[in-house]
Amino acid sequence: LLCQILDQWFESEPLKATLATDAVIGAMASPYTPGSGYVLLHHVMGELEGQRGAWGYVAGGMGALSQAIACAAAALGAHIFAEKAVCHVLLGRDGQAQGIALQDGTEVRSKLVLSNASPQITFLELVPQEHLPKDFVQRIQQADTRSPVTKINVAVDQLPNFLAVPNDRDGQPLPHHQCSIHLNCEGTQLLHQAFTEATHGHPSSRPMIELCIPSVLDPGLAPRGCHVVSLFTQYTPSVLAGGQPWDEEAKNAYANTVFDCIEDYAPGFKTSVIGRDILTPPDLERIFGLPGGNIFHGGMSLDQLYFTRPAPFYSSYRSPIPGLYLCGSGAHPGGGVMGAAGRNAAQVALEDFRHL
Repeated sequence: LLCQILDQWFESEPLKATLATDAVIGAMASPYTPGSGYVLLHHVMGELEGQRGAWGYVAGGMGALSQAIACAAAALGAHIFAEKAVCHVLLGRDGQAQGIALQDGTEVRSKLVLSNASPQITFLELVPQEHLPKDFVQRIQQADTRSPVTKINVAVDQLPNFLAVPNDRDGQPLPHHQCSIHLNCEGTQLLHQAFTEATHGHPSSRPMIELCIPSVLDPGLAPRGCHVVSLFTQYTPSVLAGGQPWDEEAKNAYANTVFDCIEDYAPGFKTSVIGRDILTPPDLERIFGLPGGNIFHGGMSLDQLYFTRPAPFYSSYRSPIPGLYLCGSGAHPGGGVMGAAGRNAAQVALEDFRHL
């Protein structure tokens, strides 16, 4: 258990709880859930600009990362079709992938097809079921895709002023404004309680909040004097108790709970809000194609990792369809902004291409 590992190394409960947030981030799990220690390892095993375990902001927002990849690909001759929804994968008489068909009827022929959509979309929506082994389809259907995440994007007209370290009179950002701020994380038991509420279909009454202010480091994201605040919150169930819908009333009620919590740490925060965008698990699924709203395309539990991701015997990026490869977060090693699955899948696909 993660808690046992943290107890061996640390004495401070707030420090242990803060570290524990990276063990449950994006996961319907608590620090007391077996296997949660791996999720923490997954989030600190890499490095950024030579600093191990570090994370960073993308200048221009996360979309700028996609644009950088797109520009690099285009420079090497790639053709990119934006806003073109894929209808299905084209298959030959031998069952081999031969390209894709777009919803507007356009067909794009190719010898190889790589999908960074989730396994659920790739194999349950884009490929005819009769071309897939029944046990494989069953495995994809039964994958744990529960998500506890509700993302709230906020626009504010002043920098949050935290009681722990009050702002200077000039209102300039301080060091803590330039990093992740964890709220409601004074103890691991608080995280477990928030998780327990969600397992019963209720949004957490005291949710775990990871607050970032990227405009402090990237002023172009907001007008002068204003800021954008990114709130990564949990736990919120995908399906509410009693089958109640995640309607505007439910979404706003949860967001108000989150804002009330932030207000306790930074009085005046609520009056500084000039706009907010609330994305619950169903919203994340509808807008971004994340199964169940899961940011990792599926739980990072031990039964869905390594040689079982996305299914046993199909962890090498190849799929039951010859010429079709999975290169997104649903493939090994899973989620995170690192590109490992894409790089590995590309190498496997190139190896196969040389033998065509």
